[in-house]
Order: sequence, then C-alpha cells, then structure tokens
Amino acid sequence: MSEAPLYEVDSIPDDEEPTGPVPVVAVVGRPNVGKSTLVNRIIGRRQAVVEDVPGVTRDRVPYDAQWNGRRFTVVDTGGWEPDARDRAAAIANQAEIAVQTADVVVFVVDVTVGATDVDEAAVKMLRRSHKPVILVANKADNQSLEMEAVSLWSLGLGEPHPISALHGRGSGDLLDDILNALPEPPPIVEGGPRGPRRVALVGRPNVGKSSLLNRVSKEERAVVDSVAGTTVDPVDSLVEMDGELWQFVDTAGLRKRVNQASGTEYYASLRTAGAVEAAEVAVVLLDSSEVISEQDQRVLSQVVEAGRALVIAFNKWDLVDDDRRNFLEKEIERELKRIPWAIRVNISAKTGRAVDKLAPAIRRALASWEQRVPTGALNQWLTALTQATPHPVRGGRAPRILFATQAGVAPPRFVLFTTGPLDAGYQRFVERKLREEFGFEGSPIEVSVKPRKKTGPGGRGKAHG
Repeated sequence: MSEAPLYEVDSIPDDEEPTGPVPVVAVVGRPNVGKSTLVNRIIGRRQAVVEDVPGVTRDRVPYDAQWNGRRFTVVDTGGWEPDARDRAAAIANQAEIAVQTADVVVFVVDVTVGATDVDEAAVKMLRRSHKPVILVANKADNQSLEMEAVSLWSLGLGEPHPISALHGRGSGDLLDDILNALPEPPPIVEGGPRGPRRVALVGRPNVGKSSLLNRVSKEERAVVDSVAGTTVDPVDSLVEMDGELWQFVDTAGLRKRVNQASGTEYYASLRTAGAVEAAEVAVVLLDSSEVISEQDQRVLSQVVEAGRALVIAFNKWDLVDDDRRNFLEKEIERELKRIPWAIRVNISAKTGRAVDKLAPAIRRALASWEQRVPTGALNQWLTALTQATPHPVRGGRAPRILFATQAGVAPPRFVLFTTGPLDAGYQRFVERKLREEFGFEGSPIEVSVKPRKKTGPGGRGKAHG
C-alpha cells in the first residue's frame, strides 16, 4: 500500500485552470468517520475543518485537487444519517445533492467500528444514485486493522480500500483508483477567458449569508438554520446572477478575533480570512434590524485591510420600520464614517427584495478596484489641487508634492513624491479629493508618500523609490 504525504499534492495555479468543467468526487459517510481528514489528504493541504466531534462539516464544500497530472474537484460533505431531522436533515440533504452531482462517490466507513445500520442505509441511498462508488475503510492505522476491512465486503460495494486518512497509509493507491473511475477531464485551453469573479460573503453569525447564497443561486446550496454558526467551512458556489457567472464563497460568521478563538471557531476564522484574501470583492452582510456592532466593524476592517473591493448589504430590510430606518441612517453616519466610499444596498435574502441590485453593485466596486488613472491626468489634477490648497507651513517651511504616480491596481495604489513628509491630515485630504475627482466607489485606495532623499546638509537630492 503506497502512502501519500499530506503536502505532496500541489495546489492548482489560477492561470492553469481548464475552462471546462472538471470531474467531481463526492466524499460521503455517516458522521465522524474521517471524511474531512480524507479530503485534506486528497487535496494535499489542511483546509477542511477537522475536529474530533461529529457534525463539524455541515455544507457540501468543494476543493480543487490534482493527482498524477489529473485535475478534479473533491467535495466534502456533512455526516449522512437516515431519518434525520431539523439541521441534521438539511446536512444529510446537502450530502445527497453532492452524490447526485458527482461523477464518482467515495463512501467512507470507520473500520474500527465496522458496518453499522446507518452505513447500510447509506448504501441503499448510493445505489439509487447509480453513481460509481469507491468503498473506503478508514482508520486502518496498522496491518491488523487492515484485515478488519474484509468484513466490509458485506456492504455489497465491492472491494474495500483500507486506508489511514490521518497518516496517509494506502491513500496513494486510493487516489489511483479514484482517477481510474473518473471520466476524462477536458483539455487545458491556453489563453482562455478569465474565470468567474470571486465574491466572498462575510459577516457576523446569523446575518443571513447562507440564505443570500441560496437566494441568488435559486437552490439550497448551504445549510440555513436560525441557530448562529451553522456554516464552518467556506462554501464555494458558481452562481449565475444578472447574466454573469460568479464564484461565491459563503463563510463562517466571525464572532471573535482569530487569536481569541479556539477549536472549530479558530479554524473557521482562518478559513474566512483566507476566503477574503482569495476573493476580489467582499459582500459584507449587516443585519439592518439590529445596531451596527463591534463584530460588524471588525469584519469590515478585515476586508479593508485585505484591500478588497467592498459592497455592504443591509440584510433583513423587510424587518425595518420607519423608526428603525431613521436610527440606522444616524448609525451609518457615525459608525461607517471611515468608509463612506463603500457601496450600500438594502436587501432581504428572505423575500428577495432588491437582491437584483447586488450584481450591478459588485460590478461597480470591481471596476473601481481595477481603475487606473493616467499619469498625465493625475498630475494635472494634483498641481491644481496643491496650488488651490497648499500644505500648511510647519517650522517656516511647507513640503511640496513634486510628482504622483499610480503604482498599481486591485486595489489602486498611489505614490506621492514630495520634498518632505506630509502631515497625516493633508495626506487624508489628498486621498479624499482623489476620490471626489476620480471616483473609486466601492474600493479602498492606498496613498503613500516618498519624501526626497537628502544628499547632504542643506543639499538637494531626488525622491527615492
């Protein structure tokens, strides 16, 4: 049995993505048999949230994977149980949808327990799907436990594959068999069009992120529950909205700072931070029926610090009456005064109110995020600005802005070359006027100062880069 080190599988660079769909592998099984550990083994990195309690994974969560030059998507699922109720029923439903949409199903059984009634019920569900099924006997950490896998022939799914997802034992052989069962992937098309724009749905727990994802995708993509904290892993979904395909990522609600969280919440916070970093634009959901909280402010700060385009969606607008609307306007003026440039939309994921305004708002934010100002126009405007409002005199002298350039986009970054350091207030003034002149609605911008380097006492020099 060959073993696969956890980090042997390379992640797939964005610019090498095939333009067509890749084969899909769904990993299913009853709770706590090691599905997420196996997913981490397959994708070659610790990304799926793993904890030694059942029910940590709740949605179907896709990841890119590669083995022996073949690309595929592996989908982690929550624990499947027959006759489940409430949230457990929604989780089981997500697992069944993953089976229906997969090309190959990997069915995981705990070899230390053997086949249970739940496993046998799952086999009946899998047979109804008419999908190829690979039976995995997980937690076979030694040769003695490998022998126990023989008993799983009784499930009628063919030869069991004894592996240890935790240690890698037998995982290389399993991956080879998965590839043999997959349909041929499409050829890689060089120089194809850019893929769907990446949108992160973020916000504190229970503001309606999963409900919004389900609304825009017009199907149940994520488990929704009135109990806060249902989503743990980021959930990727391709969604067609306003005639365009978008890649939405539904993330865990952020309760605490990452360094204050623990257990599942700590890893969920890391995943959410990673989802924001990987996104191009973040849609931050706020509950319009409640006051803007410190948690909301922390989420907004995370997006701004990551330099991502920003749309603020005030959700649950169906619960807002006239009194609350008046209070909310004052809250926005007070609590969001540092990000007046953020695009705001008032929506209701529950009723669908104004959800169609989301795509145009995201497009505007992305256009600003990628906007470039010609150097000539930038300096012509800056000269007029500094002549009309020069820097205040400090110590008998006033620094001057010699030249400006836009150093980059996504987000827009500007560098001011000056004769000396600028007051922080004047730098903010330039940034505010820059927005007034050139827009940048929905995007953070960065303005930095490069004072001219002195060549000697009283000497003149040139600005350094």
